[in-house]
Order: sequence, then C-alpha cells, then structure tokens
Amino acid sequence: MNGTEARSILELLESNARLTPEQVAGMLGLEVEEVENKIREMEERKVIIKYQALVNWEKFGDEKVSALIEVRVAPQRDVGFDAVAERIYRYPEVTGVRLMSGAYDLAVFVEGESLKEVSLFVATKLSTLEDVLSTTTHFVLKSYKHEGVIMEDGEADRRLVVAP
Repeated sequence: MNGTEARSILELLESNARLTPEQVAGMLGLEVEEVENKIREMEERKVIIKYQALVNWEKFGDEKVSALIEVRVAPQRDVGFDAVAERIYRYPEVTGVRLMSGAYDLAVFVEGESLKEVSLFVATKLSTLEDVLSTTTHFVLKSYKHEGVIMEDGEADRRLVVAP
C-alpha cells in the first residue's frame, strides 16, 4: 500500500470514524485485509490516536462552558515550551494546548460546567504556574462550526460553485 492509499484511508476515517474496514476497502478499491493491516499499523504508530464522536452538547441540553486562554510563558532552557505545556495539558479541565506564533505562546482550550469554574481554573491553577507570565481568557459564546462540521440544523452548503 502506498502513501496515497494510506492518506485516503485516514481522510475517510477522519470524516466518519464509524466506517468499517470493509466499507473503506470498497470505497478505495482495496482488499479488506490490506486496509485492516494499514489501520492497525497506523494505530500502533499513533498516526491514528483516537476515534471520536462530535457531540452538540447544546442540543442535548447539557451546556458546557468553553474558553480559549492565551498564555505567555517563559521558555525553559533546553526544553523550550514543552515542559510548561506538559504541566498545563495534564489538568483535566484542559481539552487542548497548542504552541502558537504571534503575541502569545500557548493557546489553551478549557471546558467547565460554569464561567466560575473556568475562571477559578485560570486564577488558581494556570496563572499561578511558575513559568506563566500572563493569561487572557476568551469565553466561547456560540459554536458555528467545529472540526469542519457546521453545528446548526438545516445549514445549506453556501460555497460558491467554481466552473472551469
């Protein structure tokens, strides 16, 4: 199996993690065993990390508070930003951490049950870390699109048709 076929498998699973190896093989014109072996190999190499459902918690009636926190940190000698990023991503409230270019160093994504819970996390845990210089918290008011998926019902595809 070549890299193009592996990429095609990944793209299909990324768009719908519920696809079976049989379905993937049929869509790509490959042997089922070949697809199963490649998926297993990519799981072992941590290319495929997790299979996940995207849930609209608002529709379920169980709203969560999400925030993006801009964090400026003092990088440590020999490890740069990695050590402080690891300390931050180990907190259960943290759903994501990304190293950024620009005005701040780390983008920290947090979820909680309330504004107060997220605020307390920032005030008592995040901003008190030794290498954290400053934080700026942005609360998510509404999600229109997440992970490439439009979150509203009945949303028509509004992309412009491009004709040669």
